[in-house]
Amino acid sequence: MTIPDLHHTYLKTSNIALHTVLAGPEDGPPVILLHGFPEFWYGWRHQIPYLAARGYRVIAPDQRGYNLSDKPKAVNAYRISELTRDVVGLMDTLGYERVHLVGHDWGGVVAWWVATKYPDRLHKLVILNAPFPTLANKAYRQGNLRQILKSWYIFFIQIPHLPERLAGLNNWRALEQSMRRSGRPDTFTAEDFAAYKQAWSQPGAMIAMMNWYRAAARGAVHPEESELIYRGKPRITTPTLLLWGEQDVALEKSLAQESINLCDNGRLVFFPEATHWVQHDEADEVNRLIGEFLTE
Repeated sequence: MTIPDLHHTYLKTSNIALHTVLAGPEDGPPVILLHGFPEFWYGWRHQIPYLAARGYRVIAPDQRGYNLSDKPKAVNAYRISELTRDVVGLMDTLGYERVHLVGHDWGGVVAWWVATKYPDRLHKLVILNAPFPTLANKAYRQGNLRQILKSWYIFFIQIPHLPERLAGLNNWRALEQSMRRSGRPDTFTAEDFAAYKQAWSQPGAMIAMMNWYRAAARGAVHPEESELIYRGKPRITTPTLLLWGEQDVALEKSLAQESINLCDNGRLVFFPEATHWVQHDEADEVNRLIGEFLTE
């Protein structure tokens, strides 16, 4: 898919450079879009033109480790605290005191954490198919067998070197098939996968992308942040819209309600027929809901 009027640039944040796509009027209200695994900025291809046409300044980075952005080698470089600082650093670099923040999958996890640590930097928060950061771990600890089985791939990724090597075999066939099986028949096109494969093939990209999961498994949250989460019982004070495709093969639907329960001003919308890739499956309705929410 060719998206017109995009500006590609590299922006410094947290001592690394993030390849970032900008669209919309420069003086428009800023909206940062955070993609998940295994996408890159292109994962917002249906949302960028919609928001830009409505006057928003759209900022869609390749998050660290992805596509054309810098790829630190250490697993610890992908802790959630580092990923969060990237987003705040991006705001600082662009000169924004506050932004609207939208995140899907891992991008949603990062967005939740920005809202937890830096609520004063946000106007509105939109999350798509991503639970609050600690809730999946809570499900594992409590022996939620359905969620444990859905998360089998996370445990597999902990094996050093093997997952990224297998992912690249036969022109990324396993990764492509995984995305196809987890979506609807029309979720992704051949053109989409051509773009994804080009991003996955960037030197060092796949191991960096896997390291997000490895960092999380090794304790992604700093001790002082763990204290805030487990004893402080944080509340999300930013107005929040949570959109959730019910046919998600990786995440239990119950995590959505548990997440919105943490919000002082939150709204949860389920899409019964949508998959994990809700922003692709139901692009028009997702766009409408985001547009209405940001202008409320």
